[in-house]
Amino acid sequence: MRPDQLPLLTTVSAPALHPDGRWAVVATSRPDFDADAYVGQLFRVELDGSGVRRLTRGRSDSRPRFSPDGALIGFLRAGANDRPQVHLLPVDGGEALCVTNAPLGVSDFAFSPDSASLAFVARVPAPGRYGTLKDVAADHEDPRHFTTLSIQANGLGWTPDRRSQLFVLDVPDVFAEPVVTPVGRAAEDADPEALKDIGFPVPQQLTDADVDHGQPRFTADGSAVLVTAGRLTEPETLVGDLLRVAVDGSGSSVLNDGSLDAGWAVDTGGTVWFAGADLGESGLEFVAAQSGVYRLTEAGIEQRTDEDVLVAAELAPAQGGVLAITESRGASQLLKVTAEGTEILLDRDRNLVLTGVSATGAAPGGEVVVASYADGMSPGEVGLVEKGRITPLTDFSAPLRAGTTIREPKELTAAAPDGYPVHGWVLTPDGDGPHPVLLMIHGGPFAAYTSAFFDEAQVYAQAGYAVVMCNPRGSAGYGRAHGLAIKGAFGDRDTADVLAFLDHAVATVPGLDGDRVGVMGGSYGGYLTAWIIAHDHRWAGAIVERGFLDPASFVGASDIGWFFPQQYNGDRERMNAQSPTLLTDAVTTPTFVIHSEQDLRCPLSQALRYYTELKLAGVVAELLVFPGENHELSRSGTPWHRRQRFEAILDWWSRHLPV
Repeated sequence: MRPDQLPLLTTVSAPALHPDGRWAVVATSRPDFDADAYVGQLFRVELDGSGVRRLTRGRSDSRPRFSPDGALIGFLRAGANDRPQVHLLPVDGGEALCVTNAPLGVSDFAFSPDSASLAFVARVPAPGRYGTLKDVAADHEDPRHFTTLSIQANGLGWTPDRRSQLFVLDVPDVFAEPVVTPVGRAAEDADPEALKDIGFPVPQQLTDADVDHGQPRFTADGSAVLVTAGRLTEPETLVGDLLRVAVDGSGSSVLNDGSLDAGWAVDTGGTVWFAGADLGESGLEFVAAQSGVYRLTEAGIEQRTDEDVLVAAELAPAQGGVLAITESRGASQLLKVTAEGTEILLDRDRNLVLTGVSATGAAPGGEVVVASYADGMSPGEVGLVEKGRITPLTDFSAPLRAGTTIREPKELTAAAPDGYPVHGWVLTPDGDGPHPVLLMIHGGPFAAYTSAFFDEAQVYAQAGYAVVMCNPRGSAGYGRAHGLAIKGAFGDRDTADVLAFLDHAVATVPGLDGDRVGVMGGSYGGYLTAWIIAHDHRWAGAIVERGFLDPASFVGASDIGWFFPQQYNGDRERMNAQSPTLLTDAVTTPTFVIHSEQDLRCPLSQALRYYTELKLAGVVAELLVFPGENHELSRSGTPWHRRQRFEAILDWWSRHLPV
């Protein structure tokens, strides 16, 4: 795969399964250079394998859901104000009807059990902000006054003045005559602002607390909506509450308690299930916190999965319980969790990474389960889950396979110096070699590489590099102890693990040139890259991208700076002892620093200081800064910037580690 082939990458949403169990709907998304944006539509997928066809023609349609009566498909599309709005599409055909007009757009929604109502979540701008005051530009708004620690979010910006709130509205008749907006004489005495909402159902706002709400799902009886919400406490914590909000506006109640962070709730006929993680007495102990499946009983809250199970996606209702996608050694398990126990429906089948699941029990012949997934040959497909296997129903990646050479990764396990097993993969380019080697280090650190299609590895392998990537201690999917192993000691066991894996790959995989190696990583991977090149000097070059490079100055600058370095690195003395920026005088490796201007997770200041310190120390260093992008550039940045990033990286390696 080449950088100019990014438009061949099609990913898919979680599937929505029609109540009759015969077909599903999924939303696709792919980068488009002409639009310099992501485009995609809804597709109908027949479960008998008879075909796939496009249902919509919007530029970017997403998050499909069926109404429980099976008559409508709800989805998000940029609507009347060019923000994502809820649209309704009759399953028998016709035009989609926009039913919300939220000023800042809708992020999620759900149908009521009787299909008569919609609950949705939308950010509500404070008066005078985000275009609510005519002719007052953003840089002329009133000053912002903060009293809390959590005040911004990467990819969004300031948060206290545009909280996500819960709304409900009546589902209109999608076949009714369209409402005409009055013009001319008919609009002579009308309020121009009121005209903007003509034709839209009037929503009822159910929450107004100074916290963000999300993940709305109706209770089984339709009397309330389950939502997540931040917890208003002093001191602040990371614990999110699960609320039961009455539809009649009579108030809400908290369903979880203590230090249990809750989300992804579903009500299956009177039993509320949710994913939860215990964040300890302080409510801040997020490091390697395992998210398990819980349910509410008359006796209280009951955990239904083992302590090392890590729920990785939204729960889905199923007969007698819920379906849960979990992370396990760089692949996925699909669990069915009921009051009686846990059944494994899919156990690392073909090392798939599941991204969403849906089920229905009303279909002839019993429960039907469909899932979206990625594997070594595709970044996104839909399949039918049966008898412990998944049967593909789509082939969205046919153009990708036809236009590129996809290399499936080789799985390896190495031994660290203390004997600890280190799991990962190697991709090799064409030919016998010897090939120059790139050691890639993932972010997080509580994240993981997988064996699924990864554009980064494919681009570098196509360019002639062997790509080595592993999940050292600190990574997710290998149990809580594995994730906790680097707490308070960044650069210790994690460094030993990635270098041991690299040495093992060079020694055991034919064609790898251990004398020509480069190292690169982003976020925490940028941290570990910067740390390694201050202690190990074998490298022809390094790329430090969107790095967490100085824990002490991360505090107050990052959106997570008020808790992340304190929990992961420790006190100020320990932070400084783990700072790559304070070790730049030990670096001899040519280093390319890449960052984004609007990165609030690892702020640009981290890169600017690190780059400057390298230059002052006499290190060969270059800096590349992307305007308009945030921490997610490599994953969801604008298509042209993603392409330019790849091209700049390949240019760097061509000069410092030529093939």
